[in-house]
Amino acid sequence: MVPQPPPAAVNEPSLHDRAARIRLACFDVDGTLTDGRLHYDDAGGESKSFHVLDGMGLRLLEDHGVRVAIITARHSQALAARVRELRLSHLHMGVDDKAACLRRLAGELGLPLQDTAHMGDDLPDLPALRLAGLAAAPANAHPWVAEFVHWRSRAAGGAGAVREFCDLLLEARGLRDDILARFGAK
Repeated sequence: MVPQPPPAAVNEPSLHDRAARIRLACFDVDGTLTDGRLHYDDAGGESKSFHVLDGMGLRLLEDHGVRVAIITARHSQALAARVRELRLSHLHMGVDDKAACLRRLAGELGLPLQDTAHMGDDLPDLPALRLAGLAAAPANAHPWVAEFVHWRSRAAGGAGAVREFCDLLLEARGLRDDILARFGAK
């Protein structure tokens, strides 16, 4: 069982209320969109594996008015190709300060920070997680980080954790039935 944070204080918004507000969802890559392992070939080239469920969740967010931003400290051609394929709004690679990037994006989009979410798994994500209106982590996030989030997935990073979070955001906006109908589940 994944430990969950303690119940919210009386004046704090519920998880559903936080999720329903989100208009910008930011995601870390290594350990969140991937399983966190780095694969290098003999020439030093890097490859990454992405879960198709996560990609569908990110695309559904974009299709339903939630901007998606990928924010990572690393540079990756594989990631750039995946973001192009999914037609996501924002890709920020080589970011040393993810909180500053989140703050800047929110400002550019005219959004209060309460309307932003960040999902990450390790210490470089902590400042952005502390800043966002809704902080999330995969099930296998580092415990020092996991204690500061509002929500954790059941799945590990790279194994559908991002999709779980996307589904939470979509359901909080009341979109589940519309999405199912779009795909033929009347």
